Amino acid sequence: MALNPVIAEVTARIIERSRDSRATYLANLDAAAAAQPGRAKLSCANWAHAFAASPAVDKVRALDVNAPNLGIVSAYNDMLSAHQPLEEYPALIKAAAREVGATAQFAGGVPAMCDGVTQGRPGMELSLFSRDVIAMATGIALTHDAFDGALYLGVCDKIVPGLLIGALTFSHLPAMFVPAGPMTSGLPNSEKARIRALYAEGKVGREELLAAESASYHGPGTCTFYGTANTNQMLMELMGLHLPGSAFVHPHTPLRTALVKEAAKRVAAITHKGNDWIPVGRVIDEKAVVNGVVGLMATGGSTNLALHLVAMAHAAGIILTLEDLDDISKATPLLAKVYPNGSADVNHFHAAGGIHFVVKELLKAGLAHEDVLTVAGPGLSRYTQEPVLIDGELTWREGAEESLDLNILRPASDPFSPEGGLRLLTGNLGRGVIKVSAVKPEHQVITAPAAVFQEQEDFIAAFKRGELDRDVVVVVRFQGPSANGMPELHNLSPSISVLLDRGFKVALVTDGRMSGASGKTPAAIHITPEAAKGGALAYVEDGDVISLNAHTGELKILVDEATLRARTPAQVPASKPGFGRELFGLLRSGVGASDHGASVLFA
Repeated sequence: MALNPVIAEVTARIIERSRDSRATYLANLDAAAAAQPGRAKLSCANWAHAFAASPAVDKVRALDVNAPNLGIVSAYNDMLSAHQPLEEYPALIKAAAREVGATAQFAGGVPAMCDGVTQGRPGMELSLFSRDVIAMATGIALTHDAFDGALYLGVCDKIVPGLLIGALTFSHLPAMFVPAGPMTSGLPNSEKARIRALYAEGKVGREELLAAESASYHGPGTCTFYGTANTNQMLMELMGLHLPGSAFVHPHTPLRTALVKEAAKRVAAITHKGNDWIPVGRVIDEKAVVNGVVGLMATGGSTNLALHLVAMAHAAGIILTLEDLDDISKATPLLAKVYPNGSADVNHFHAAGGIHFVVKELLKAGLAHEDVLTVAGPGLSRYTQEPVLIDGELTWREGAEESLDLNILRPASDPFSPEGGLRLLTGNLGRGVIKVSAVKPEHQVITAPAAVFQEQEDFIAAFKRGELDRDVVVVVRFQGPSANGMPELHNLSPSISVLLDRGFKVALVTDGRMSGASGKTPAAIHITPEAAKGGALAYVEDGDVISLNAHTGELKILVDEATLRARTPAQVPASKPGFGRELFGLLRSGVGASDHGASVLFA
């Protein structure tokens, strides 16, 4: 199938826009490769330190100049359900490396916080910044320059983007991302949402709420809704950094164990020591980035990736804009309905055909680039296959030709929607994005008076007092990256959902974030310039009429510009102490705008 003309045009303009920065990036890659990593440069004392604590068998192999040494960078901790399975991975990787004449070492750990634990709490103000901290920690882990390739163990939210940004600064090294997989299905997501709404209304107590949440999040593995964590896993496949079909295999299963071992063997095979060198800086190019964006739109993935994809692309010398995302979304049909876009979870999605079916449909429709390099070899079509164990041996077979459940997964010829999940919003309030894949069409257009808040708690208190039982545009400002780190405001969703269920027209407008779990809430998010940087949100007052139209991509305040700017802007709230927030003052002062990835690394 010929490439879709919109996808072709967007790719071409990204290549042209990035010509100089990408050329510089690739020149640095070639220079690093020519210098050769590891033992070629390290002195005997350096090398002795590097392997001083290694088993004797690895010390012997380390003296062989043709034996690859692999670095392991892990986000393991046993508080995050998605990362608990990673505890056993280093031992599996080291053993598998030895089977193919290589060595592997745990190069370093990176922090991994859970947005599910910190929602509505002070720690959420560190969440987005943790991405850049993870990238820097990855750089520290690999800076010993003793490695010929690396495996990255991480799953959730800011963790995969941070690991990839760090990996891309070591552009000459092969990189494999090794996921943990989702937990088994628990309480249906629709029932969990129902209990949350009842709790928001005060109709059930905390005991009932905790019971529902615990039945939903109940074991090791990724949370099963299609939030940022599972969107990350889809991206790593569409961008060619996973073994094909490895995203949604359950943890602690024979197939998962086999995939972890095979990942180590594959990385050893694609180092510069052999004949099939595949550095990460060549895998992540303009076409791979476009494939990732297409996958995001086709599956209705997390709004957080509108930030992360821009930052990840920048790390590879590629300049990606919100306009690129918007144009790709308009050209990409929505093929999946996974909670919060539907009632199914990622296990149902995987069973219905999963990522291999999505890739197959995108290639058939000319919506994705086939001619890319992946860790599995050349061609995105490798990701139409699924892994299986036959007599205990890992192999791949062609995935489903047809969806096994049309309520969850559809072909490109009969999509849920002709367009993808995200929209760019522009207007006199600034620029931002809205996720529409889970929002009913009748809720995507609203014109109503504003109710302005500067704290999540103030909104919730007003809701409980009944002050918002009306058509209203809820404005929550000073939630941008330079104000307080750009926390997710998912804590607001249950209350807004209740207002929608009561028949009111309601929307949220904020310079903060929501997430892939934002559900049916019509939310204009990531508004830039943010209020703390003089954006129009700082001038909005209660009662100002705001118009949001997701169909046309417009976000406007119906107040004359001169009148608006003649007002005294609201003052930026003082930074609050505690919970580590004092340590991040320098990051808040130096962070870039949200439409540039909200990064301190590329501000």
